[in-house]
Amino acid sequence: MKHTHDEKKEKILRRLKLIEGQIRGLHQMIEKDTYCIDVITQTSAVKQGLSNVEDLLLEHHLGHCVLKQVAQGQTEKAKAEILKVYKLKRK
Repeated sequence: MKHTHDEKKEKILRRLKLIEGQIRGLHQMIEKDTYCIDVITQTSAVKQGLSNVEDLLLEHHLGHCVLKQVAQGQTEKAKAEILKVYKLKRK
């Protein structure tokens, strides 16, 4: 099933709201001097959540924006963006 742009946008926004809640939870954990390993576990969950959002954005960009550039003959621009994203993801 293909997702529309609005459905993908809503999915990303939902995930960001969850991450926002996790960040607030981290803040409270630090204020309450929560055991370090528990805090690290939560930070790991936040990083994974952000990685998932990044993957969704990348999928959209490659599947829509870059393909559109190629179709319009902007192959050098598309290639440059693919390489830029690749380098960002390696960090």
